[in-house]
Amino acid sequence: MKTTYDCIPCFIRQALNAVRLATSDEKIHEQVLRGVLAAASKMNLDQSPPVMGQYIHKLIRELSGHDDPYKEIKKQFNNFVLKLYPDLKQRIQRSSNPMDTAVRMAIAGNIIDLGVNAEINRSIIFNTIEEALSAQLFGNIEVLFDSIDSAKDILYLGDNCGEIVFDRLLIEQLPADKVTFVVRGGPIINDVTMADARETGMTELVDVMDNGSNVPGTVLEKCSKEFRECFAHADLIIAKGQGNYETLSGSKKNIFFLLKAKCPVISGHMGCEPGSFIVKRSS
Repeated sequence: MKTTYDCIPCFIRQALNAVRLATSDEKIHEQVLRGVLAAASKMNLDQSPPVMGQYIHKLIRELSGHDDPYKEIKKQFNNFVLKLYPDLKQRIQRSSNPMDTAVRMAIAGNIIDLGVNAEINRSIIFNTIEEALSAQLFGNIEVLFDSIDSAKDILYLGDNCGEIVFDRLLIEQLPADKVTFVVRGGPIINDVTMADARETGMTELVDVMDNGSNVPGTVLEKCSKEFRECFAHADLIIAKGQGNYETLSGSKKNIFFLLKAKCPVISGHMGCEPGSFIVKRSS
């Protein structure tokens, strides 16, 4: 997916939110904003938005000296959703269609995206869970179920902290021996890393690998050779979140994107209404 003009204001907002987490020094805030504005004026709009996201957070780390501004917030969301986990698991087990309910839970977890909305709170998460369980899904979940049944090698691309616990609920419905869960290669926004996979029990459930990149998405040429080989070999890829959609929407692989359309640019690109809960196969 290419960068649109509407993405530019989001770059500025995201940069300001992140640098304010990293430092209270307003001189650094100004340096970051001027740097992002300068970079945005020259960027290749044929690139996907997460490429600029990587630049933004690299600049913030360099100027602030803080290598992970979202570290404490990530722990808070992981711990919060882990406390919800037993109840959410019971709701899945009691439902008439556990796989359908687990997919909906996984999509609901995508609301925890601090790159899109820095004001996410517990009330929003609870409301999104309830909405997801009864909403009409955009896409075809039955095709996803068929792909899961026939898949021999499933690559599950994670997205955000907190959300990873919702992913765990879905992965518990999948054949664990066929699943590899993928995290980012380094801290970026509130995206999941190997530390989060360990903290939330994902490493005890399935194989986990990092993609060798700290882009907030999956830009294959920036990923490790090991990950690219796994990506090529997988016959089913489940990709969570906006960043993975932005970077992989043009792929010819058998990819199912699971996300909530929080951004009007994304919903427009996918052909759905803003706020939709999405199970969309790559075309």
